[in-house]
Amino acid sequence: MYASKYDLALIEAARGGDRQAIVSLLAVAQPNIRRYARRSCNAADDVDDVVQETLWLLHRRVGTLRALSSISGWLVAVVRRECLRMAARVMGKPVNLDEALLDAANDDRLTHLPQHELRLDLSRAIQSLPENYREVVLLRDIEEMTIDDIAATLNLTRESVKGRLRRARALLREYLLN
Repeated sequence: MYASKYDLALIEAARGGDRQAIVSLLAVAQPNIRRYARRSCNAADDVDDVVQETLWLLHRRVGTLRALSSISGWLVAVVRRECLRMAARVMGKPVNLDEALLDAANDDRLTHLPQHELRLDLSRAIQSLPENYREVVLLRDIEEMTIDDIAATLNLTRESVKGRLRRARALLREYLLN
């Protein structure tokens, strides 16, 4: 979920306090927030609560966002933090969120997995991509086609292919690290 997924004018209007823009931004962000929550929360019961808390925080803090391009990273961090809070509440324990987030960021479990498990994870990650992104990744990284060849095959511009490829790889990274 990059800022390019959102209309930058919509984000600017929401930052400026336009109520309709805020409502529209929340509607656009909700499916991605829910996807992040499903991947980040241990308990499926927590997903709805985390989505609600994240949307509420986005509504409350949209005016404070400094870098429009970082909205997706900010939302992912909020979802992770809320999942940790929910887990702590369920367990009845306080949790040091900064420490837990640092541990998650330094997680190097992918480097220790056997190759066959990495292949399965990568296959699942590719299958999780929307069709338009999966197609570009497969053509570029598996079929080893050039950007121009992919553009011609899919009847797209070079820029569209490069954008889809960049987005697909970001989604793959996100999937594999969550």
